[in-house]
Amino acid sequence: MLGLKLPTDPRWVNIVEKNIEEILTDHAYCEQKAASTAISLIIGFPEKSELVKEMTALAREEMGHFNMVHDKILKRGWVLGRERKDEYVIELMKFFPKGGSRQTHLVHKLLYAALIEARSCERFRLLSEEINDEELSEFYRSLMVSEANHYTMFLKFARKYGDKEEVDKKWLQLLEYEAELMKNLGKKETMHG
Repeated sequence: MLGLKLPTDPRWVNIVEKNIEEILTDHAYCEQKAASTAISLIIGFPEKSELVKEMTALAREEMGHFNMVHDKILKRGWVLGRERKDEYVIELMKFFPKGGSRQTHLVHKLLYAALIEARSCERFRLLSEEINDEELSEFYRSLMVSEANHYTMFLKFARKYGDKEEVDKKWLQLLEYEAELMKNLGKKETMHG
């Protein structure tokens, strides 16, 4: 359903289980960055009323998820750690060339966001099925559905604001690029890395 070309190695869950505090901190910042992305789309493309409406709701939802993750951190007696670089997103953002029209820039941002949400959904599914921590298993199962909805929403907007055929071609190319990236990732206690 997600179209990902390379699934996450299930052994990634073993790394997560040994580093719960780290994964929760990383996850919290991923939710915050997702809210920031939604806000940046509102600021960059205010004339796209349907997009603005959806991104407003998304920013609210993502900050709600941030709060939920933060509560899990506090419940375990920890504090939110420092933000770390997201190697996955840094490398992913190198795919599309810089420049181009505003419309092209919008489509590229939407495709990046769709892919990040798809990978997050896949990781949440894996955690929900494989992690031994029952509380976190249920938590990630509930978040998995939201991420799937976000992925499809971003892809829908990319197809709406760009030429559908061209968008679908770029999407497939981005999926192939991401699969190559994933061959070197999945070895850290981060949500995407």
